[in-house]
Amino acid sequence: MTEANAAQASAKAEPAQQDRSIGAIIAETRDLSADQVAKVLEYQRGKNVRFGEAAIALGYANADDVLFALAQQFNYPYASEVKRGQNPELIALNEPFSAQAEMFRAVRSQVMMRVFNDLDGPRRALAVISANQGDGKTFFAANLAVTLAQLGGRTLLIDADMRGPRQHEVFGVANTAGLSGILSGRSEGQLVQQITAVPGLFLLPVGITPPNPLELIERPAFALLMRELQSKFDYVIVDTPAAELGSDAVVIASRCGAALPIARKGQSKLSLFQDLVTALTDAQTQVTGAVLNEY
Repeated sequence: MTEANAAQASAKAEPAQQDRSIGAIIAETRDLSADQVAKVLEYQRGKNVRFGEAAIALGYANADDVLFALAQQFNYPYASEVKRGQNPELIALNEPFSAQAEMFRAVRSQVMMRVFNDLDGPRRALAVISANQGDGKTFFAANLAVTLAQLGGRTLLIDADMRGPRQHEVFGVANTAGLSGILSGRSEGQLVQQITAVPGLFLLPVGITPPNPLELIERPAFALLMRELQSKFDYVIVDTPAAELGSDAVVIASRCGAALPIARKGQSKLSLFQDLVTALTDAQTQVTGAVLNEY
C-alpha cells in the first residue's frame, strides 16, 4: 500500500472509530465477555454512572482503560497498557497525560512557533543535538516527534546518527536499510517506515552503519535529500551523533537550518555545550533554544 493509499484508508477508518462508544472500546480492549458487559450495563443503569465508571467499580477495567478509550474516540495516539513494554522510552505515547509528557508538549509549542510556523522564512528541519553521549537526545527526539505527530501533521523522524543509531530500537522497527544506503547510492525502494502506533509518524532509520559517516553527510546528496523530505512532510526532526564524536552534528544541523541543543543535568559540561552553540552559530544555523534534560 502506498503512503497516499494508507492515508486515505486511515482517514476513512477514523470516523468509524470515533463513532464507537467508550463501552465498546473498553470491552474490546479488556476482552470482556457478553455476560460481563451485561453486568456492567446493569450496574450502570442502577447507579446512573458512565460505562467506564461501572466497569472500574466491578473490577473489569481501570482508569487507564478509560483514558485509552477516550484517546481512541478523539483519535489521539495513546499506547494501550499491554503495548507499553514494547517501546518503554516513548513517554509521549505511553504516558501522554503525565507531567513528563506535558514538558515535551511545552517544548513542541516553542518549536512550532520558532521553526515550523515561521511563514516568512524557508522551510526548515530541526536537528536535535548534544555535546556528549548519554545526554538523552535520541530519547528526546523520539518523543518530540511523537508529540508533533499527535498534532495531526505528517511527521518524519530521521536517524542521522550513523555512529551509534538507536531510533529503530526505540520504535521497534527494522534497520536493514535506510539513510546510509541512500547517501551511498546503494538503496532503492521505499525506506521511510510508517510507525503504526502513531498515525502520521514516519521513521527513516540509518540502515547499515557506514565507515565514513561524516563524508556521507557532507556530500551534496544529503542537502538535496533534506530539501526533498522537507517538501513532503509537515515536520522533520533529525537525530544526530554526539558532537564529541566528530563534526557530524554541526554539519547535519546546517543542512537542517535549525538546531535544538540538549544538555543533561549534572553531567554535561558547560564549556563543551558553549563550544557546540558557538559552532552552530558560526555555521549560520538557527539555535532555537536549549533543553536541560533531567531524566
